[in-house]
Amino acid sequence: MKATAKRSKLIFFFIFILSFFESIAQETVFFTAEVIDASNSSPLPGASVYWEGDVSSGVVADLDGAFRIQVKSLPARLVVSFVGFESSTRVITAKDLDKAQRFFLKAEEMSLDEIIIQERRPDEQVRNMETGKATIPIATIKNIPALFGEVDLLRSLQLLPGVQTAGEGTTGLFVRGGSADQNLVQLDGAPVYNPSHFFGFFSVFNPDALDQVELYKGNMPASYGGRLSSLIDVSLREGNNQQVHGEGGIGTISSRLTLDGPLFSEKSTFVISGRRTYADLFLKLSNDTDINNNKLNFHDLSGKLSFILSEKDKLTVSSYQGSDFLGLDDQFGLGWTNWVSSVQWNRNISDNLFFDLQGYHSRYNYSVELDDPSTGFEWKNNLSESGIKGIWTFLKGESLQTYWGFHSQFYHFAPIALNPTGDSSIEPFDTNAKNGLLNNLFAGLTYEITSKLSAEAGLRWGFYNQVGKGVDYFYEGDIPTPNAPIMDTLNYRTLEKIKFYQGLEPRVAFRYLINDEFSLKTAYNRNFQYVQIASNSSAGLPIDRWILAGTYVPPIRSDQVSLGLFRNFDNNRWEFSVEGYYKDFKNIIDLRNGAQILFTDQVETEILTGNGWAYGAEFLLRKNVGKTTGWLAYTWSRSWRKTPGVSEGLKYNPRYDRPHDITLVLNHEFSPSWSAGLTFIYTTGQAVSFPVGLYSVDLQPVPLYSKYRNQDRFPDYHRMDASVTWRNADKGRKWRGSWNFSIYNLYGRKNPFSYEFREIYNDDIRYSKEDDGPIESVRQGIVMTYLFTFLPSVTYNFEF
Repeated sequence: MKATAKRSKLIFFFIFILSFFESIAQETVFFTAEVIDASNSSPLPGASVYWEGDVSSGVVADLDGAFRIQVKSLPARLVVSFVGFESSTRVITAKDLDKAQRFFLKAEEMSLDEIIIQERRPDEQVRNMETGKATIPIATIKNIPALFGEVDLLRSLQLLPGVQTAGEGTTGLFVRGGSADQNLVQLDGAPVYNPSHFFGFFSVFNPDALDQVELYKGNMPASYGGRLSSLIDVSLREGNNQQVHGEGGIGTISSRLTLDGPLFSEKSTFVISGRRTYADLFLKLSNDTDINNNKLNFHDLSGKLSFILSEKDKLTVSSYQGSDFLGLDDQFGLGWTNWVSSVQWNRNISDNLFFDLQGYHSRYNYSVELDDPSTGFEWKNNLSESGIKGIWTFLKGESLQTYWGFHSQFYHFAPIALNPTGDSSIEPFDTNAKNGLLNNLFAGLTYEITSKLSAEAGLRWGFYNQVGKGVDYFYEGDIPTPNAPIMDTLNYRTLEKIKFYQGLEPRVAFRYLINDEFSLKTAYNRNFQYVQIASNSSAGLPIDRWILAGTYVPPIRSDQVSLGLFRNFDNNRWEFSVEGYYKDFKNIIDLRNGAQILFTDQVETEILTGNGWAYGAEFLLRKNVGKTTGWLAYTWSRSWRKTPGVSEGLKYNPRYDRPHDITLVLNHEFSPSWSAGLTFIYTTGQAVSFPVGLYSVDLQPVPLYSKYRNQDRFPDYHRMDASVTWRNADKGRKWRGSWNFSIYNLYGRKNPFSYEFREIYNDDIRYSKEDDGPIESVRQGIVMTYLFTFLPSVTYNFEF
């Protein structure tokens, strides 16, 4: 009996051990494959994959369309689905585990009631940890009515809550009370210092070449930094690996073309995209020599190469080059050029550990030329940023995600060179170069504490050195002022330390899920910025002076707190959100009255340092599904500055302070061939300083301004745009075309761009928005300039 009992226990023990190891073996068996769009062979990131009858075991395809799902028993039926595509169900056997598998999904024929414009899961805004983040699908951007028919990414972002514009037609962005230089605009991870063409009327991004764009207004991940107000993360799309594909358009003032396809094999692809305006060609058709001798053009060219080196390694190379030039009768010329390049290596170290390494270089050149016998000159400058960034990501199930890494940046602001031309009396002038080295360490994690409560925390630590080769000036009393004598000058060798700063940038966020359609989120984040612009223009000019942090210019710091409610309705067809925020600024620079910053090596004597704050509430109602899609947004916000030496030391509004902002965006599909778009914008007029009188200098009238800054305002701005698109029926032909007819400023509103005061009577120039003062005061010598009223355009788009 004892032997039998002992034998039974032993058998039971072995059965237990075998079962244990069998369970382990089963847990380590996975099935891997890719999900592909059958129409163009591009990946379908976000596709859902699960075993039939067991939805809880599901996974989501990554950015390359690849997925890895645990196998419990075989054979089994695997279901692969994606929004807007027909599902695919396939029986998987043990023989399939060692084969390269692909699931090709076909777009489904949807009724008008099921048109979906979103590129994310329907309840994402409720469930994710993101506050202050906004996205617009590229397909939606292409349907928004545009100036001259030129679809524009940055101008589309202006339609979102919390984002202000610099003025009529411009692409400048002012996010939550921050200035335009406080936005980090990057293309495939590389910064773009001037993201605009035509003085801000168009952005540098060709929408045909883009994969996605994300806007962070707050709660920026710790892996990003260097700017206070926002991150605009733009990604170029990758080419398909099956066949050459092309698309483009012929518009009113420019044309564009994008080609993509396999490069050498299915493991390498390319995308190349180009755009050029032909406004200068139309100028030559004029019989007026004052017009046909002018030059006005821009072009941009971008490309991306992708290589799959192995099952675990991927390499991408991206580059962008864009150039603008304005020439007036061969007497005046203004030009600028962006050149941005990046290389990225992605490696899957294991099933839950990933590594990304990126190197980049961004260069911005700008120049001014004046051809005059007595005062001709050529002014040139350039700046560049080079960087390397590494990040490790570790996934511990669905409840814990962590990342950590480093980011090193080198800034080089070249000397300004002013050289006379011909027999000009202008004296040549050069400044000294400025260099900065910024090293950052960062880490972050996201943790699901309970099924309802999740937290996100991050920390970024920056170490900044202003370094040589360069020169530092020392002033009497250690206070740089225009009249302060220079007491000493120090010259520094290459990479020799001049000034050191460091800053900790904590970020933390919480999300509480009240129910499946309602959540509460709050976040706090701190950012440091070591470069900024000194400019007299709120819209931003191509020749604005960029300034590095140094001995007399400390880095800017901001702290932002935000709280938001996020609610979905009608089975996630409608999204509603309201976010409130408060942001504090330290060490923001402003210009002294009459400052001259383009022709000085002691720029610190022309600027003042102060503080600021901003607060507001953002409301967004969005519909993503159905015949009619779009959103309605309202923002109430205020922005303030307080700088000793400006406005008698009292608080004042920057020009982009606009308390009320309303935008409406609508798109409607009448049929597969016809669609229409409509946008409406209303915003408070920008804050300005009108002159209060005139005085005479050498018999020339000079405007007299109040000592208090920006106490006046332009009239409120409002505009409506509309467009209609007709598409050829898709009959399986290789060439597909569409026509877009759009009208900018549908009802011809004359929104002021500027005012010229030719005759001013003391104490008789105050403007009140209750009357039509400036517009009706032309007889008194006040002339308003506006840019566009009713402006139609037509564009032909094609795809093959």
